[in-house]
Amino acid sequence: MNKPRAPVASLEPLLNPRTVAIIGASQDESRIGGMPIRYMQHYAYSGEIFPINPKHRKIQGLNAYARIGDIGKQIDVAIMAVPAKIAIEIAEECAAAGVKSICAFTSGFAEMGEHGKDKQNRLRAISENYGMRILGPNCLGYFNTNSRYYATFSTSILHGEPQIGNIGLVSQSGAFGSHCFVLGRERGLGFTYMITTGNEVDVDVADCIAYLAQHHETKVIAVYMEGCQDGERLKAALGMAFEASKPVVIQKVGRTDLGAKAALSHTASLAGVDEVYDAVFAEFNVHRVNTAAELIDVAYLLSFGTWPAGNKLAVATISGGAGVLMADAAADAGLNMPKMPKVTQERLKKIIPFAGPQNPVDFTAQVYNEFPTITKYVRAIFEEGGYDSVIAFFSSLLYSDLLTAKIIEALLPVRREFPDRLFILCAMGPAKNRRKIEECNIPVLEDPTSAVNAIAAVSAIGKGFVSKKTKSAIKVIATTLPKGRINEVAAKLIFEQLGIGSPKEVLVNTKAGAISAARDIDKPVALKIVSTDILHKSDIGGVELGVSGAEMVGDAFEKIMDNSKAAVPKATIDGVLISEMVDEGVETILGIQNDPLFGPVVMFGLGGLFAEAIGDIAFKLAPLDEATAMEMVKKIRGFQVLSGARGTTPVDLQALAKAIAKLSNYAYAHKDVLQTIEINPLRVLKKGLLALDAVIISRHANKASSSQQ
Repeated sequence: MNKPRAPVASLEPLLNPRTVAIIGASQDESRIGGMPIRYMQHYAYSGEIFPINPKHRKIQGLNAYARIGDIGKQIDVAIMAVPAKIAIEIAEECAAAGVKSICAFTSGFAEMGEHGKDKQNRLRAISENYGMRILGPNCLGYFNTNSRYYATFSTSILHGEPQIGNIGLVSQSGAFGSHCFVLGRERGLGFTYMITTGNEVDVDVADCIAYLAQHHETKVIAVYMEGCQDGERLKAALGMAFEASKPVVIQKVGRTDLGAKAALSHTASLAGVDEVYDAVFAEFNVHRVNTAAELIDVAYLLSFGTWPAGNKLAVATISGGAGVLMADAAADAGLNMPKMPKVTQERLKKIIPFAGPQNPVDFTAQVYNEFPTITKYVRAIFEEGGYDSVIAFFSSLLYSDLLTAKIIEALLPVRREFPDRLFILCAMGPAKNRRKIEECNIPVLEDPTSAVNAIAAVSAIGKGFVSKKTKSAIKVIATTLPKGRINEVAAKLIFEQLGIGSPKEVLVNTKAGAISAARDIDKPVALKIVSTDILHKSDIGGVELGVSGAEMVGDAFEKIMDNSKAAVPKATIDGVLISEMVDEGVETILGIQNDPLFGPVVMFGLGGLFAEAIGDIAFKLAPLDEATAMEMVKKIRGFQVLSGARGTTPVDLQALAKAIAKLSNYAYAHKDVLQTIEINPLRVLKKGLLALDAVIISRHANKASSSQQ
């Protein structure tokens, strides 16, 4: 699946062409083959345009050609607006003529079933054989604002040219990408590119992110995506953006597990498709949003170039009600709103005695009588409060040209004094007045809650760029993964080499052996069937807990053996494991699922009810260092259970983080053959930790082990 990724430079002829041919060009400006010519001529595209249509000598005032080979010039990109039945033939003609890239509007490929998939495979072969990059097929096209190049048939261009800016927009959906562009344009966002990728026969969303990561004018990357064909390519692209300090905001749809993989273990069922994407995004400081409005809000705020690494927020407002609303939103979003210093509060009270100077700072509508008061209040917030971000609420003030001028006069001096702080105006008004505020490097958002959420997102992104460190390497003690099936006993031996111990236990094959082992342990025991053909032991009556006394142990052994043979008659049974019962400490679950797209994903959470019913689980991509593993442990909502809530004994967090890190590195080292690792439960003690149950499934193992569950 992972073909070598072509250099980012190979996309230059496609995304920044100097010569473009439109195959299937139309004289009718409203047709798919006519719109790109209309747009490029109307908005003065800086390159050369060559219409291709054997039925016309001129199209929209330009000389037309019968075939691509008749032009006699090197063509950077051919826009293919032809029926599917001749698309392969046209692509071959382009390749033979030395065309560097194709944008294929044409539909009727993989989206149409098996016949369409065959055609798409032929198109892919042409791309690979000739090194000709292909965008699409079945795509809406793209645009480059700097060169005024519009290779699209989106009607959104009809009602307004994109504004040049610093945001690159990538979408796997043409229609929705166009929708996001219009939302952004109406907000006043400026773009470098909008690219829709369609069926992704060659150029995919990862390629586009990688290109924008190296594109000088693009400072922010906004993405709408539905899925991923090549996880390693996507990770590489997101890594490039992170290294270039370019924030990536993604609206990833499809939050439910697609059911593509069997739930071979709790880890496999809990680590759903969506959780894996979240782990990938967290790895590369990508901010995920749920709605198009959020995508635009966050991209808009990022485009101003101020990303505070702290989360201290101050709210300045003319409305006490709006202040309370934003304080609630800040708490929900994880922003901190500490009070203003007491000395500052007293000083501000002297200016407006009935104002509320704590935080929110409510200077009331009284400031409209004396706008310089706003300057004093906002300067005090920045200078003496030490806040990372400030949001000033002025309701519908911007509908007045006069008040707009006055608020600029009041806020601009403070904006200039503190250029490194995030400063937002929350107000409504016409676009012309919003633009005046934005020209002062002050973003304008209308909805108070959305504004607070956008600040929280930008603050998290800023913190991620500051705090993200390169993972330190960890030496893996156990360097081999046994071939074939690995039973619980063998799995625990591997874990022991990684510093994860087990309770006192003995594998037995007879009733007498079980009684003898229980007598030696000399405390209540657990009995468990050991078979690589029986993964979910308790489901078939293969587990007995808290058993004591020779007679009860003997009866439990026989019961487990009878249940197992009845439930899975063909199972290979290695015996019954007699283990001491361990009640102290905290029960957790630690697992690793080797995702087919992204590789090993580590999962950690509190065990039992917390993991399965509440979903209090954290996910990270392997490999981890100890510091990242500790972050993962602290991320779960039930962390206080581990750290000693309400006088309970805190557990050995250092040993836990070390175990997670070592296990993640072991899994990563064996990612080519590993499928699943699970320790459930993992008992974390006051000192050390114990694996009470253990599962390792490798790809070497016979598939019968899963089919017999």
